[in-house]
Amino acid sequence: MIEQITDKDRKEQIARRILLALPDWFGLPESTKAYIESSRELPFWAAFEDGKAVGFLTLKETGPKTVEIHVMGVLPDHHRRGIGAGLWDAAKTYAKTQGYRYAQVKTVAFGHYPEYDRTNAFYRAMGFEELECFPTLWDARNPCQIYVQYLGGG
Repeated sequence: MIEQITDKDRKEQIARRILLALPDWFGLPESTKAYIESSRELPFWAAFEDGKAVGFLTLKETGPKTVEIHVMGVLPDHHRRGIGAGLWDAAKTYAKTQGYRYAQVKTVAFGHYPEYDRTNAFYRAMGFEELECFPTLWDARNPCQIYVQYLGGG
């Protein structure tokens, strides 16, 4: 079950529990802390199984008509079960109702780490297309791949 969460403390609690369980993707303490703290203020969806949050997604406006998947995480033992797709579907529906025409997401470019290769494959399967890669935006070991998706609208 996917639910939009509005309570700031609950958002932070869910984000903390899930991101700390994903060290292969969120292994930098400063960055992880920033994601957890920012989740309090952003539109937030969580996926629940048996009453426990197993994944979440936050959106961030990056332009008047563009929204970004700011952070997304699904517990490892729940990967490849449609949870990420469900989270994106809920967030995408919201983005469209808010008048956004485009969505973007940043991740480490394909070919550098197996974990991020799976992340890239996920975003491609969700209909995102490669826009541009910034080889040194984060650092040379982590080239930033930007994916975009047209949401519709005029």
